[in-house]
Amino acid sequence: MTDSSETEYKSGSTSDAGQKVPRNERRKTAATPFFHALASRISSRLIASLQQSASYGRSIMATFAIIEIIGQPLYYYMWHDLYPQHYENLWLRAVCVLFAIPMLFERNISRMRDVEPWLTLYWLFALVFLLPFFFFFMTLMNHLSAVWALSTLAALMLMVILVFDWLMTILLSVIGALLAWLVFKLVGADLQVENDIPLPVLISIYSFGIVVGSAINYKAELVAREKLAAITDAVGTMAHELRTPLLGIRSGARGLSTYLPAIIEGYELARKHDLPVKRIRRAHFEQMQSVLDRIRTESEYTGIVLDMLLVNSSRAAIDRSVFVRVDINQCINKSLERYPFHSPQEKERVNWLGGPSFSFVGSELLMVHVMFNLLKNAIYYLARQESGEITIWTTRSDSGVNQLHFRDTGPGIRPEVLPRIFERFYSGMPRGQGTGIGLAFVRLVIDSFGGHIRCDSVWGEYTEFTMSFPEIPDDGRD
Repeated sequence: MTDSSETEYKSGSTSDAGQKVPRNERRKTAATPFFHALASRISSRLIASLQQSASYGRSIMATFAIIEIIGQPLYYYMWHDLYPQHYENLWLRAVCVLFAIPMLFERNISRMRDVEPWLTLYWLFALVFLLPFFFFFMTLMNHLSAVWALSTLAALMLMVILVFDWLMTILLSVIGALLAWLVFKLVGADLQVENDIPLPVLISIYSFGIVVGSAINYKAELVAREKLAAITDAVGTMAHELRTPLLGIRSGARGLSTYLPAIIEGYELARKHDLPVKRIRRAHFEQMQSVLDRIRTESEYTGIVLDMLLVNSSRAAIDRSVFVRVDINQCINKSLERYPFHSPQEKERVNWLGGPSFSFVGSELLMVHVMFNLLKNAIYYLARQESGEITIWTTRSDSGVNQLHFRDTGPGIRPEVLPRIFERFYSGMPRGQGTGIGLAFVRLVIDSFGGHIRCDSVWGEYTEFTMSFPEIPDDGRD
């Protein structure tokens, strides 16, 4: 009798050890990379959906909480007393209100380092519970009545608006519906249909609404991305073309600065020997030197802006191969020394409190430019309100978290603007006064250091940027 496994061998196919490999094993081996790649793409897409949903959710969390806190008791009164339905549950609505209350304090929770990472999961769980689960469950308990069927459709449309990302919208809606069906069965209720629309038809209507709403959102997002890509490409092209003439101007200014003393010396010798040269005042020579210094300074600053444009337009990348060990306090001191303050009073508004120093792997020049961007924005808004100050300090924790804090007591950032401040080419300044590349560049730099930056702000009170840096294992503590 022949072993059945021998029939699975194929002539000429052997393993590294010279033994034949079964056909089913070869198929498994060939399929493994495909499934790994597929799983990787799916997980990456889900993570991106989660991040996008959280980004949009943070800005409207408090508003949604107010809607829930007011709407739940209001509709309980409506469906229980004014227009009685088959089923109402005061305790379930009370739980919904309790779930919504923490959303009112989203800004305070986001400042709590240990709690903030869980805020996104809480938001998604609350969405599932308060919208698809609650409305599907109440619809089932009310015998698929027209009132609750329409209410569920409205809840799903609200879900599309709140979540925005189509994949996460569909996923959360399906999870909520399945949980509602499970609880419906666990309570021992029987499915009854009060109207002429059976459950499968309702589900098809709901699915159509979710898919169409998500498709419209997705189309709007694609249009926005295409516009941003076109603007980014145009800006990158201009920045790239401007670098060559700018380098020529900078080199010319540097050359004139080098030879200007010799020119002055020649002029003075000519005057001393009564040669026919036009008289030039000494103050004019000094003004020439000042102008050349200004040209060199402004060209260097413009070069930095062009570099930021190129990085933001993806035409250039931050080169991590040149990163070295850098001391944070040294970067702050150099930033404050080199920043072009317009007046002594402007400089006095900046308070460098110091703090425990720490090292990070990065670039001192890039970190100085990060500080320049933060200083420029803060000073601009402080000048508009003619009051306030900037405070900078560092902290280190026993858990290995090194942080740099940059806080100004200016007008703050409006809640609806705060989630977008790190977006490329988005500026909260008046039209024509901001490029929208500064904070995007700051985030790119901090990310390239392996760190993280976040912004906390209260409108009318303050704005604080917190930059976290990974600890270097042999970095000695003070």
